[in-house]
Amino acid sequence: MNADRLLDAFHLLGDDPETVQQLRKLAVGLALSGKLLASTQATLTPSDLREEIRARKQALIKQGSLRKQSPSMAVSSDALPKGFASPSSFIRLGEIARIEKGQTGIMKAEPGPYPLVVTAEARGSCEHFDFEGSAAIVPLVSSAGHGKASLQRLHYQEGKFALGSILAAIFPYAPDLVSARFIFEYLTAFKNELLVSQMIGTANVSLSVGKVSDVPVPLVPPVVQRKIDELMALCDQLEAARAEREASRDRLAVASLARLNSPDPETFEEDARFALNALPALTTRPDQIKALRQTILNLAVRGKLVPQDPNDEPASELLKRIAKEKARLDRKERTKREPRTQTEEAEPTRLPKGWALAPLAELVSILNGRAYKQSELLSAGTPVLRVGNLFTSDRWYYSTLQLDNDKYCDKGDLIFAWSASFGPFIWTGEKVIYHYHIWKLPLHSEANLSKLYLYNFLLQKTREIKEAGHGISMIHMTKEKMELIQVPLPPLAEQDRIVAKVDELMALCDQLEASLTNATSTRSRLLNALLAEALRPVETHELEAVE
Repeated sequence: MNADRLLDAFHLLGDDPETVQQLRKLAVGLALSGKLLASTQATLTPSDLREEIRARKQALIKQGSLRKQSPSMAVSSDALPKGFASPSSFIRLGEIARIEKGQTGIMKAEPGPYPLVVTAEARGSCEHFDFEGSAAIVPLVSSAGHGKASLQRLHYQEGKFALGSILAAIFPYAPDLVSARFIFEYLTAFKNELLVSQMIGTANVSLSVGKVSDVPVPLVPPVVQRKIDELMALCDQLEAARAEREASRDRLAVASLARLNSPDPETFEEDARFALNALPALTTRPDQIKALRQTILNLAVRGKLVPQDPNDEPASELLKRIAKEKARLDRKERTKREPRTQTEEAEPTRLPKGWALAPLAELVSILNGRAYKQSELLSAGTPVLRVGNLFTSDRWYYSTLQLDNDKYCDKGDLIFAWSASFGPFIWTGEKVIYHYHIWKLPLHSEANLSKLYLYNFLLQKTREIKEAGHGISMIHMTKEKMELIQVPLPPLAEQDRIVAKVDELMALCDQLEASLTNATSTRSRLLNALLAEALRPVETHELEAVE
């Protein structure tokens, strides 16, 4: 396989960020296996390059431009990026380049005529310059923070520039033999394997200059480095084209879904028809499908998802029966309150005929869970459901308490997480004690209100509920505010129709997500096959995996 075969396969690979990153790796793999050169081209071998760079360094030492260095350890197979198995073709980065830490405090830099390279993509400016030349630049601190190792981007810079003190610049000793541009492209392609994997620390995760110096770099002839630059430029074009296309797609999606989320009665049918026809173009990423799910829920609770039936019993009658049932169950209630309907509550959007508005407190009880100290949670006993168990595979804790009080939830209960992470759930597990940061929401009357309809309403309302919460480091909702949330209530028969339609459309969203996952997996397998082929010796170049 050569570069031409790679270009021919591009239409099969796609251009999502992970694919482009793999393409960059593939370009390096092609270079190392000699497949970016014509069979008749003569060029320098890795041994030739090693000796020539060593001679250049000796000359710099004699001139006093470079101090004598201690010999570096040979590169082992374990240090190479995944898939590469020829350590003799690699050399430590510190042997071919000097690595200089930035000298400018980013926050204290005075604006000026020189570019200031920082961790962000855009350059700042500075009144002085620290370095001059062509350099690959590596951030020395994690871009994610919070104890997680991550590097979002590396940089390439030419000319006179200032450099932030939390970055390091890499200047090759022999730039005509190993260019800074090639080092930048190579480190960018393999940043997770070569750089992120070497970051250490707990709260402040960082990368040392010594670790950067130890990174193995392939010895690739200059003519091949130029070929790699061409392929990397093509990857840059793919990324730029994708960014432009996705920005246009996002604008289309926002405009289309906005017309549905705030429907105009006169144009709604036409807007809905357009959105359905444009669905394949609007849903090519998981976040776009998430927006589609939210739109489905918005339509459901506004009465736009299924048609109304004039023969359905009005929701106002349901509210009267729910109030009677609530009064019967709550014998300690001091005052009898009539349910607040739409005519008693200001609402910017007119409800469909037969619907009514009611505060959540008129429909459910909001029951607190049990408060625990961490020391009271055990490794065995009665399971305790915490917020983390709802949203992630968080560790389960247990208690010595028995399930003989009202602080437990059972299979089928509607619950709501109200602290840090927010959202409703229909509990599908066995009976458990539930934590204080979870509310149980038993209905006052299951005969007059669909639990699944209320679940879908709360799912649609979750972002708004979280925004109404308070707190800085950990946002949480109050029970008083939760009780006042106005629920648009359809007739009971329509509630059931809405739930059935939502389930049907959410199943389609599941299929869309699965198809995206399958397509991504297929492209990943193809890329892995291409990379494996690129690393084969030159004489075995049949590409069975792609054919």
